[in-house]
Amino acid sequence: MFGSCLNYTTLRLLGEPKDNNDALARGRVWILSNGTATAAPQWAKIMLSVIGVYDWSGNNPMIPELWLVPRFLPIHPGRFWNFTRTTYMSISYLYAKKFVGPITPTILSLRDELYNVPYSKIDWNGARGICAKADIRYPPSVIYKVISTCLNKFVEPILNFWPANKLRERALRHMMEHIRYEDDNTRYVGLCPVTKALNMICCWVENPNSDTLKRHLPRIHDYLWVAEDGMKTKIYDGAQNWEITLIIQSFCSTDLINEYGPTIERAHSYLKKAQIRRNHPGDQSYWFRHISKGSWALSTVDNGWGSSDSTAEALQAILLLSKFPPNLVGDPMEEERLHDTIDFLLSLKVWFPTLIKGFLGEVSYIFSSYH
Repeated sequence: MFGSCLNYTTLRLLGEPKDNNDALARGRVWILSNGTATAAPQWAKIMLSVIGVYDWSGNNPMIPELWLVPRFLPIHPGRFWNFTRTTYMSISYLYAKKFVGPITPTILSLRDELYNVPYSKIDWNGARGICAKADIRYPPSVIYKVISTCLNKFVEPILNFWPANKLRERALRHMMEHIRYEDDNTRYVGLCPVTKALNMICCWVENPNSDTLKRHLPRIHDYLWVAEDGMKTKIYDGAQNWEITLIIQSFCSTDLINEYGPTIERAHSYLKKAQIRRNHPGDQSYWFRHISKGSWALSTVDNGWGSSDSTAEALQAILLLSKFPPNLVGDPMEEERLHDTIDFLLSLKVWFPTLIKGFLGEVSYIFSSYH
């Protein structure tokens, strides 16, 4: 249901007619026969709410005030795994703002196409807990359902009225501060296409004419590429560093390095330039970031998120190249920069550390290792 609703909606927004397209017709039949868009999972409901095809009241509460709880508490979102944290940050901002894009004739038509009953008669409160069986990987626990119901019936109404709404305004300012920090320190590439798109929408909500939004737009292309069967979107902005390090290692393990010296020299030069040379500015703990100096990202230096596996493979490639004459592969990397790399690796035990301690930290460790 997740992919069906979002792909159907996207094609309609791109101008595909609902009646003269067999794929859309079959997709619509499947959606309507499997629970309609009210059975879409949470992320899909959020995106449909943003464009105006689903009502915000049909979403489980994602209160931004959670970012204001004491930082030592394990429930603070800043202590979550980085992908979870950055996604929740943008989603809760949009949820609190209840932002809805322009209601166009296409949007009004989609409100009819995705549901079996008139849009105005949908039970949005009942739709909060509905999810198609095909999309349920782990059924929500009883505890989650109780917490979600309490937040929806008691906490959320209070936070929308004075004086509690002042707390919400403070939370939104705090979150936008973190969103801007993430944008600045990834040079508007973002951690992944999901967080980039969400951050870009948040920037639009704050100010559609801002310089921040203008800086976002050119970096959309970092995730797009045209294949023989059309345009595709990558799940990351690339794996340039990862691929180059493995290629270098392959060449070093054969005699090809002597045959392709100029190619390896250019790869060596790129790898040295791709190293992250500084930590992100400010207090790392305030921004819930880990040291990055001396590391390599999976993709490029612009991404800014150093990872253990990319850094380890890059270090191995650099050390292998140091065994060959500089006139063949270029000058070796400075020893001080290698020390920075080792310091970074020794500070980690997973791809990117969680800030949760104890049992929850171990769960996050297993989760991040699995992915």
